[in-house]
Amino acid sequence: MPDQQIVLITGATGQQGGSVLRELAGKGFTLRAMTRHPTGEAALKLDAVGAQIVEGDLDDDASLRKCLKGAWGTYAVQNTWEAGVEREEEQGKRFARLAREAGVRHFVYSSVASAQRKTGIPHFENKWRIEEGVRSLDFPSPVILRPVFFMENLVTPWFLNDGKLMTALKPETRLQMVAVRDIGRIGAHAFTHADAMKGEELDFAGDEATMPQAAAALSRAMGKEIPFEPIPIEAVRKNSEDFALMLEWFDRVGYDADIPALDERFGKMTRLDDWVREAVKK
Repeated sequence: MPDQQIVLITGATGQQGGSVLRELAGKGFTLRAMTRHPTGEAALKLDAVGAQIVEGDLDDDASLRKCLKGAWGTYAVQNTWEAGVEREEEQGKRFARLAREAGVRHFVYSSVASAQRKTGIPHFENKWRIEEGVRSLDFPSPVILRPVFFMENLVTPWFLNDGKLMTALKPETRLQMVAVRDIGRIGAHAFTHADAMKGEELDFAGDEATMPQAAAALSRAMGKEIPFEPIPIEAVRKNSEDFALMLEWFDRVGYDADIPALDERFGKMTRLDDWVREAVKK
């Protein structure tokens, strides 16, 4: 690997991009952190990892061309919940096309686990279509990473409300989860071991648990009772049909990442209890 290859990381001020950026710091790359708000507090903090802050917008071709100029590799991630399903697909395909035009060789796309399995979930299906777009562009070295449900979601208002873990999942459903720090670890590995991962499409998770088990883990870490309270799926559907379809698919089918194989390959993946203990400290 030649020294100082340029890697452009989208979503650098967000969870995924930020985690990949921190894991790649000091590993022989020139890191470009793309953000729409280069003077914002989150962007300015990236100076600490030695990243070049560049202004870019996934909806704007001209800004993306500037960010991509001279890049050897890029980490591409988009946000469904911010952009919406249709716009996210447009953003993902636009970024891949412009990256290919700019001569990017190593293209790492962050999709979602089971995107390839015809789930019928809108924000899984659109990522599959972006994947198809990436494959059609014939990058010299493409990698598709597919993380499962984020452990970090458990402590957002989508799940944790009024001191209770609330969702429409069945109590017996075992849900595979991954810590964002492991997304960063595997994302960084995709660059530091680019030759080995060339052409790979990888689903990955760190643990699996039922919602009662997740509530118990939160309770242990927080030192107080966090009960699990099932809610009707229609209550979720009123806010988001997409989210409701995902939960129903979790109950019916679910992710199928091979956690023991991931442990062996990348070192032990983060388990839920360990993640919760660290999350509560912050």
